[in-house]
Amino acid sequence: MLNGKNILLAITGGIAAYKTPDLVRALKKDGADVTCVLSQSGAKFVSELALQSVSGNRVYTDLFSLSAEHEMGHISLARACDLVIVAPATAATMAKMAQGIADNLVTTLLLATTKPILLAPAMNWAMWENPATQENVKTLSGRGAHMIGPVVGELACGEEGMGRMADIEDIVSAAESTLELSGPLKGLHATVTSGPTHEPIDPVRYIANRSSGKQGHAIAGALAGLGASVTLISGPTNMDAPEGVKLVNVTTADEMMAAVNSCGQTDIFVGAAAVSDWRTVDTEKQKIKKQGPGTVPELKLMQNPDILKTVATIGISGGISGGLSNSARPMLVIGFAAETENLVENARRKLAAKGCDWILANDVSNETDTFGGNNNQVHLITRSGVEEWPRMNKRELAQKLAQRIADAFLSNSGHASAGNVS
Repeated sequence: MLNGKNILLAITGGIAAYKTPDLVRALKKDGADVTCVLSQSGAKFVSELALQSVSGNRVYTDLFSLSAEHEMGHISLARACDLVIVAPATAATMAKMAQGIADNLVTTLLLATTKPILLAPAMNWAMWENPATQENVKTLSGRGAHMIGPVVGELACGEEGMGRMADIEDIVSAAESTLELSGPLKGLHATVTSGPTHEPIDPVRYIANRSSGKQGHAIAGALAGLGASVTLISGPTNMDAPEGVKLVNVTTADEMMAAVNSCGQTDIFVGAAAVSDWRTVDTEKQKIKKQGPGTVPELKLMQNPDILKTVATIGISGGISGGLSNSARPMLVIGFAAETENLVENARRKLAAKGCDWILANDVSNETDTFGGNNNQVHLITRSGVEEWPRMNKRELAQKLAQRIADAFLSNSGHASAGNVS
C-alpha cells in the first residue's frame, strides 16, 4: 500500500522522537519515500543527521529558511506528499492544530496541507487524560485526522499508563489503512487511456506511433494515489499497471473504444493514449508479399473512432459493445494534443473541436524526447486560458495534474462539470 507513496513525517518534541529513525526505516521498507520535518523541540531527542541518513532526503527544520523556501516552500512541502504522519504527536502540537495555530514549520505545514493526517500521540498519562487534550482529540478527529494510539505501557517518567506512542509496525499499518481510506478523489472513478494503438495491415505489419505509455500510466498511478478508483486502458506497452490500478489491455482503437464504453460510470476521463487516427479498410489475412521492383501495395485507410470526442460529447455507456443510448458524460474530460508545430493554437482548436474541458498540449517534434522519454513539458489549455508548465519528469507532471484535478473537485465541493472546472 505504501509502495511509491510520499510521506511527510513531522517529528515533535516528545521523548518518543528517538524512535523515529526506526519508523523511517519501516516506512521505506514498505516502499514509501519519506521526508522528515523536525521541530526545534524534536531536535532535542533525535538529530537531523540521523533522520537524513535513514531517509536519504533533506530534513526540514526552519520555517524561515530562505533556501528551503526558495527550493520548495512550506505550502509545496505540505502538498507534495500523499500522507502526513505526526510522530510523536505531543499535547502541545495537537492543541495548536485544534486552534489553527501556525507558529513553527510543523504546525504551519499541518495547517496548510490538504492531505490526510495520521497522529501518533505520546505523552504522560495525566496529560492524555486531561479534558483539554481529550477535547482537542475529539475536535481533530471530527475534522478528519486519523489516530493511532497511544497505548498503555511504561512511560518515560517511570509511571505506567496510557500515553506510550504506538509500536512502529502499528503506525505503518495505520498509515496503510489511512491511505486506503483517504484522498481528495476518494469515491470518484477515473478512466485513463494510455500507450499507442496498433492497427493491423496484415499478420506481421501494423500502423502505430512512438508512444511509450509512460505518461498515461503515471497519470493513472497519481490519480489512484489521491484516492480515485482507476481503470487504465492501455495499448501495447512494456509497462505494468501502477499499484492499485485496474489494467485493461487492448491493441486497436476499436478495442480501446469498446473498453472505454465498458467502464460504466466515470467521473474523470483522461485520454492520454496516442490513438491511431486511421486503420486499413481491409486487413490482409496473409502476409503481403513483394510483387517485384517498383511495385508497392496500395493501402486504403479509414478513420478510427474518435474516443476523446465521443466521451466528451456523448459520454460513456455501460455496455461492452458500444450502444451509447444510456451514456453519461464524465464530469471532467481531459485530452492530450501531441503537436509538432503551432502548439497552443492547434491545441485550442482541438479543445473546441473535441468538446473536452482541458487539453494538455505537448511538443513531440524531433527536437524533443517526449515520445519514449522520461520528461515532458505541457501547456494546460482550458476555456479560461493557457498555462505553461515547466519541463519535468513524467511522474512529477502526473502528480501535478492529479493534484490540479483534485483541486478542481474540491473547489466545487466535489461537483466538477464542464462548466466549472476550467
